[in-house]
Amino acid sequence: MAAKQNVNEKSRGFGITKFFRGVKAEIKRITWPPKEEAKKAIIAVIVFTVISIALIGVMDFVFKNLFELVFGLK
Repeated sequence: MAAKQNVNEKSRGFGITKFFRGVKAEIKRITWPPKEEAKKAIIAVIVFTVISIALIGVMDFVFKNLFELVFGLK
């Protein structure tokens, strides 16, 4: 009987509620960085991403032209 009651409680959404309460409690335990440090980290990620995109774009252009030259695909 107790097992059936647990299944009924979970199917009513008590499991989801418990999950989100746990998530909320864990978020409160996080030591968040100061605002300035977070801004610097975000800027670093954006700069790295832009540089990576540019590098991959240049490499794609070079290899595309190289393959066209070698294999005469045009």
